[in-house]
Amino acid sequence: MLHRRETDKQSKKISAILTLKEDLVWLFLFFFLKMKSNLSDVFYGLYKSTYKTKDGQTRLLVSTHFEPTSARMAFPCFDEPSFKANYTIKIRREEQHVALSNMPKVKTRKLGNNLVEDHFAETVKMSTYLVAFIVSDFQSISGTTSSGIKVSVYVNPEKLNQAHYALEAAIKILEFYEQYFGIYYPLPKQDLVAVPDFQSGAMENWGLTTYRETSLLYDPETSSASDKLWITMVIGHELAHQWFGNLVTMEWWNDIWLNEGFARYMEFISVDATYPELQVNDYLLDTCFTAMRRDSMNSSRPISSKAENPTQIKEMFDTVSYDKGACILHMLRNFLTDEVFQNGIIHYLKKHSYRNAKNNDLWNSLANTCSEEDFASAKYCYTKNQASKNIHNYYVREHFDVTEIMNTWTLQKGLPLITVEQNEKRIKIKQERFLEGILPDDPLWTSMQTDFLWQVPLTYITSHSKSIGRHLMKNQSDTIELEEDVNWVKLNVDMNGYYIVHYEGNGWNNIIKLLNQNYTIFSYKDRANLIHNAFQLVSAGRLSLDRALDLTQYLQHETSNIVLLKGLGYLEGIYHMVERRNISDVTKSLKQYLLQYFKPVIDRQTWSDEGSVSDRMLRSNLLQLAYDLQYPPCLQKANELFGKWMGFGGKLNNIPSDVMKTVYSAGSETPTGWNFLLERYKVSMSGAEQTKINSALASCKDDANLARLLELGMEGNVIKTQDLPSVIYRVSMNPAGQLLAWNFVKKNWSKLLEKFSLGSFSMRTIILGATSPFSSKQELEEVKLFFASKQEISQLRAPQIALENIEKNIKWLERNLDILRKWILENLQ
Repeated sequence: MLHRRETDKQSKKISAILTLKEDLVWLFLFFFLKMKSNLSDVFYGLYKSTYKTKDGQTRLLVSTHFEPTSARMAFPCFDEPSFKANYTIKIRREEQHVALSNMPKVKTRKLGNNLVEDHFAETVKMSTYLVAFIVSDFQSISGTTSSGIKVSVYVNPEKLNQAHYALEAAIKILEFYEQYFGIYYPLPKQDLVAVPDFQSGAMENWGLTTYRETSLLYDPETSSASDKLWITMVIGHELAHQWFGNLVTMEWWNDIWLNEGFARYMEFISVDATYPELQVNDYLLDTCFTAMRRDSMNSSRPISSKAENPTQIKEMFDTVSYDKGACILHMLRNFLTDEVFQNGIIHYLKKHSYRNAKNNDLWNSLANTCSEEDFASAKYCYTKNQASKNIHNYYVREHFDVTEIMNTWTLQKGLPLITVEQNEKRIKIKQERFLEGILPDDPLWTSMQTDFLWQVPLTYITSHSKSIGRHLMKNQSDTIELEEDVNWVKLNVDMNGYYIVHYEGNGWNNIIKLLNQNYTIFSYKDRANLIHNAFQLVSAGRLSLDRALDLTQYLQHETSNIVLLKGLGYLEGIYHMVERRNISDVTKSLKQYLLQYFKPVIDRQTWSDEGSVSDRMLRSNLLQLAYDLQYPPCLQKANELFGKWMGFGGKLNNIPSDVMKTVYSAGSETPTGWNFLLERYKVSMSGAEQTKINSALASCKDDANLARLLELGMEGNVIKTQDLPSVIYRVSMNPAGQLLAWNFVKKNWSKLLEKFSLGSFSMRTIILGATSPFSSKQELEEVKLFFASKQEISQLRAPQIALENIEKNIKWLERNLDILRKWILENLQ
């Protein structure tokens, strides 16, 4: 051991420089360091968590969360992803507790005085942020995969009955990944733990994945169809990380999308393969729609972005890394074909196992795929022949380079707008950057278009052929020559590409006419894509709002739940925007129109949990809309169900889980009902039910109760601190609470920063949630002044996004309010 001469503590004590007496000349150097630290009072490092039993006792546990830069809070280390190492962990605990870590326990040594020391097997080589350990009184259920991996789910003992679905799903998905990746899971066990206090949704610690209770526990009586889908997708995400992120890790945080984008995309592939009845691929559309909305703002960023300090690194865990990352992988998979894509990622994982990788390593593996024989013999081949052969069948005579193509999607921000002009046998196309809130007549528009160019794998169908045409667009403008005259063309088939399409001339008129004549001429994914594109183009000032609204009128005949939900979402969003601005005449007439238009499908809904996943999700959304619009039959039924439930003291589970939120919302409107729901929240052992109650409590019209709810979230006893950001968001979405939520954030800013770190998902939710309803110049100026007074957030992206959102809302209303008012009056019966 070398003697330390000096320790220079830096950056709020998160790092130290050791200056040694002599130069390092040895190949191996051993540091023996002792460290003491208190348990963290936030959600990072080694921190304390609590839960309450049914009889009101408070139980303690300790858990870790080290991603991205918090392993240093628990033990001295080179806390960067490229410094992979093997870890040997020993934990001292009281005998009544259970200790868990990444690897199985190999022995326990008794120390006396009710203390024991657990020794865990040495870990595989891994990054610091994946180290994990937990000490608790949890109990578990276990099973074994077909390859002999022990899988266990650990939970609060009183919630053990809610762990069975997670165990089943984890085993099935782990088995699927072993087959899909062609690599056995490398550890002897996989534990899944429901942690009562958890800031993220889940964390992929190798061999010891941790989750919010609502992301792991499924209660058949209170969990809805969407709850089940969410749990399955989160498990799929974290188990995908055991390969993408753990086995192969990005070299630095600027490429965190290699972890998170892949894990997000593998959610869809794995859940579709193991639970096809959940119809998960329908929701890949929404994932890409969400990514596009974020990416269409000037405040967006490239997927691969600079991240040099802990705050910047935390900000990388966002929609761009997760959702856009997943969507460009989906586009690439459809471009390369399934076979080439799968072989390429197997090559990537095998070549870089227990090492770190960059963007180009992935592109090289996807371009240079190997045969099954090469994989079997552990060879790594470097030929483009196989990839070229597969793709040449689709992109005839077109040269392509995977790295060149994908660099245009990862190294520049934004997404392309493809403008189409179709004339008989010729399709003229041009591309530019799509900007949702900045119009071509804006002085800033030209500068924001400079130097943006994508290589776009285009797909299309025409009036004369359902066969998919393909073309790789590399220039600002291009022409596709067809073999025959056509009446119409539709680009981005099944929404497999990451771009917006605008049909010039009579293009949109032709599409609207086709949808009204025979909407099944397009697939349901294409119909959802058309609705999304139309309303995005309205925000960009490229399409008149009345044309987008005309397009939705065919929805009265629509049979796809996913498409109905997409159309409903845009119309409901417009309604809530004018409602929050208190534009009474438009709010009233739009309410009448929505009830007139959706009444037949609302009346067909049953107050039950019957049907497919999409049936159940449509029911939940439609009945909630009917309640928000104060539709009398809905109000009557919701109040009737709530009255019966409250009459039995909340002990009789007679409310179907899919309509629970609507029923609770109705009950929250009376002081008695609101207080009853709060008391039920305190004693409920179901996180799914608590989430629905929380949402209902935030939907009431009583200012005093909304203020009380916010204070309960700040106190962190009845409502856990982890749930405070969602409470602020829900109250702000309530027209009666939007100013209340904003004033609460301003008043408690310092306290919020103590609870949630800068750059974290929680602070992002608070900033965006409290400001997203605003749509006036006065509100914009107030938010600007507040942000300007807080120097600590001057470089964060979230405030930039918040301001751009408000500006976008202002411009939308200025351009479209009169059009909306006129269109509704013309279409009311």
